[in-house]
Amino acid sequence: MPYQTESGILHSVTWGVVTRILLLCLAVMTGPMCIDTAQAQDSGAAGAAAAPATPTETATPAAPVQRSLLAYMWDACGWFWSLVFGLLSFVMVAIVMMNMLQVRRDVLLPSEFVEEFEQKLNAKDFQNAYEMARADDSFVARVLAAGMGRLNRGYAEAVEGMQEAGEDENMALEHRLSYLALIGTIAPMCGLLGTVQGMIISFDQIATSAVSPKPSELAGGISTALVTTLLGLGIAIPAMVFYSILKNRIQRLVLEIGMVSEGLMSRFAAAGKQKSAT
Repeated sequence: MPYQTESGILHSVTWGVVTRILLLCLAVMTGPMCIDTAQAQDSGAAGAAAAPATPTETATPAAPVQRSLLAYMWDACGWFWSLVFGLLSFVMVAIVMMNMLQVRRDVLLPSEFVEEFEQKLNAKDFQNAYEMARADDSFVARVLAAGMGRLNRGYAEAVEGMQEAGEDENMALEHRLSYLALIGTIAPMCGLLGTVQGMIISFDQIATSAVSPKPSELAGGISTALVTTLLGLGIAIPAMVFYSILKNRIQRLVLEIGMVSEGLMSRFAAAGKQKSAT
């Protein structure tokens, strides 16, 4: 019974999309961004232009400070939040790559193993088929090895052993994937905590200032509040997207593995019925 294998085109397209997204994010983060530090002085300069100028006053427009978006985010977050969000993003990318390499058809359900195993069953070489299943490290091989190990107790016990092995393997895959959902939950909470910290800094500046503080004095706390929220959401959104995609892929492959393994083990049920009839 032939089994179709997953095309490598989908895997190549997925890797291409992920690579382009990462390169785009890197280009945006390192691209130049003009931050005009003289914006707070523009309104005052416009009012001064309407008043009669004194001989000592000279109009010297301030040049804008050029710095990259990455440098701006580093200054807004500080070393602590930069370290936190950098660690979260690194772990997120590592978990996504690890799961994308693991949750593939040729890893969990290799067609070569299925074809060779089926050939051994057709040749009634059951012992070598069992040894081959025990030596293989794929999902379907472990399920088949667990079922064949209980065939001496009956076909019902063999099916139960296959189900238990399948549940264990499925739980291991979902457990590895659950860390991605954990990052998607923690990242917005860290962003919210940074937002609260930034607002506290700005309001403390207002409370402790003897005169009305300048906008530039409040910009630091406001930048911390906004940038930490942006980074938290920027990490959480792709984490939850990849979590949903990979979880659906795991469910689809586990269902297919169950159908393939049951189809192969059903031959032992037919053999058992023939043996009991004789």
